[in-house]
Amino acid sequence: MNVYLDYAATSPLKKEVLSAMTPYLTGKFGNPDSLHAFGREAAYAVTSARDTIAGLLGVKPNEVYFTSGGTEADNWAVRRMGTGAALLSPIEHAAVLSALSLRGGRRGKACTVSPEGAVSPNDLSCAFREGTGLVCVMAVNNETGCIQPVGELAEFAHARGALFFSDCVQAACCLDLREILRFADGISLSAHKIGGPKGVGALVVKKGAKLAPLIVGGEQERSLRGGTVNVAGVVGFAKALEIAVRQRAAFCAHTGRLRDLFENELMRALGGEVRRDGADRVPNVSHLTFVREGEAFLNVLDLRGVAASGGAACSAHAALPSHVMLAMGRSPDEAKRGVRFSFGAETTEEEVRYAIGAVIASLRSN
Repeated sequence: MNVYLDYAATSPLKKEVLSAMTPYLTGKFGNPDSLHAFGREAAYAVTSARDTIAGLLGVKPNEVYFTSGGTEADNWAVRRMGTGAALLSPIEHAAVLSALSLRGGRRGKACTVSPEGAVSPNDLSCAFREGTGLVCVMAVNNETGCIQPVGELAEFAHARGALFFSDCVQAACCLDLREILRFADGISLSAHKIGGPKGVGALVVKKGAKLAPLIVGGEQERSLRGGTVNVAGVVGFAKALEIAVRQRAAFCAHTGRLRDLFENELMRALGGEVRRDGADRVPNVSHLTFVREGEAFLNVLDLRGVAASGGAACSAHAALPSHVMLAMGRSPDEAKRGVRFSFGAETTEEEVRYAIGAVIASLRSN
């Protein structure tokens, strides 16, 4: 049996999403910036997708900017949102952490986190400096699934005159994004994490928050992000987000039941050979630290037909300790032995039980 437990890396394209996209991959192929009928047809599709996403998020359509994915949206926010220095948590995705060096001379200092992977206002306070204009803390950590107290953190930033940005790429399938946007000035999203196509995402920035251009050379996205819009991609993104919002409660109940079954059975069978990482997590993510090194263990699991990951997919080829685990106070050795299992709407109990057996057998094989 082949079992896919890496939904946090990417999720399969939903049939309804493909159906919505197909016309714009075939007959309705016009450039949305062209003035003829073909272009107008494509432009209408983009406008409709933007309106749908804005309505689902509770924002205005002109506050939604389409991008090539979550990485670009994160880069745009860190590099071009607000003024002054940026303060980041040390558990951010690499797209946020690496973009800090491109903010010019206005660089910020990362703050600390709790041993369970949560950022508190006190953590921010210890690192906040005069001149900080942007605070960045993700809503859900992409490795541990730990939910961050976005409301409290945004309140802290606003009280000091700073904007608050939250990477919501891993939050979209489980959390209420409208609620997050009650507090945050901006968020990033990625379609392929919620059953949409790869290569499309969005940066949402509320009116009044300063946002400078990222890509010049075109008038697209209010002249702030040049380049022809991925018409089929944004149509699919809108449909995927619509489905994710409608099915959120069912998704959380389903994945939470399977995640708990998976963890409880492994804890019962392995005892001190495994540790559960993080607290207050989204229901579809399980990050476990095993006695065997993560990379070798993942290879053994893969040979047994179980797909999991050592953390972020974009860092999977770097055999380095997890920066998230290090920030949580783990040793470099421990930080190499973590494995992330993530569950989706398509995951079955039969698959989970098979994966439990494969994990146990893989640990006992040496």
